[in-house]
Amino acid sequence: MKIGTYSIEEYLHLIKSFHGSMAPGLIIGGFMVDLAQQNLPKGEFYDALCETRVCLPDAVQILTPCTIGNGWLKIFDTGRFALTMYEKSTGEGVRVYMDTEKLKAWPQVDSWYFKRVPKREQDLEALLNEIREAATSILSLQRVFVKPEFLEKRRLGPTAVCPSCGEAYPLRDGGSCLACQGRSPYA
Repeated sequence: MKIGTYSIEEYLHLIKSFHGSMAPGLIIGGFMVDLAQQNLPKGEFYDALCETRVCLPDAVQILTPCTIGNGWLKIFDTGRFALTMYEKSTGEGVRVYMDTEKLKAWPQVDSWYFKRVPKREQDLEALLNEIREAATSILSLQRVFVKPEFLEKRRLGPTAVCPSCGEAYPLRDGGSCLACQGRSPYA
C-alpha cells in the first residue's frame, strides 16, 4: 500500500516527524490527498484548499508542494474534513471528503471521527489498523469549480515602517501596522 510515493510505513514516519504524533486524521488525510491526485491530470501544478485547520493541512504539506507559506494551500474552515485540489487559474478540481455513510462500515473510525469515545479510552492500534484497511473506501470525491475570489494570489504589496512601533508592515493595512491598530494577539 502506498500514499503518494511513500510506503505506508514511510508516510507514518513522516507524520511523526512533521506533526509530532501519530494522528489518525493525518493518516486519513494522506489517503485523501492521494485520491485527489489520482483524479487530476498528471504533470500539472495544483493549489489546495482545506475545509478544516485540523490535521488535513499537514497531510497536504507533507505530500504536495502546496504549503501555507507559499500560498498554494488555503484554509477555508467550514469545519468539514474535506480538501480540494484544483487548477490554479481555472479553479477546476476535485474535492475529497469523509463520507459519513461509508464510515458506518468501520466502527473504530466512526467512533473516533464522531468522538463517541474519549480519546484516552480509544484503542489507537485498532483504530490505525482499521484506517489502513479502510484506506480510500471511507472517502468520496466530487468534481468542483473553486470560486474566482479564491484563485487570486494575495500579494503583500508595498511595505512601510509603522510610525508607532517602528516595525515593517504591509502598507495596504493603513497608516500603521495592524498590531498598533489594536489587532495584536498580545495582552
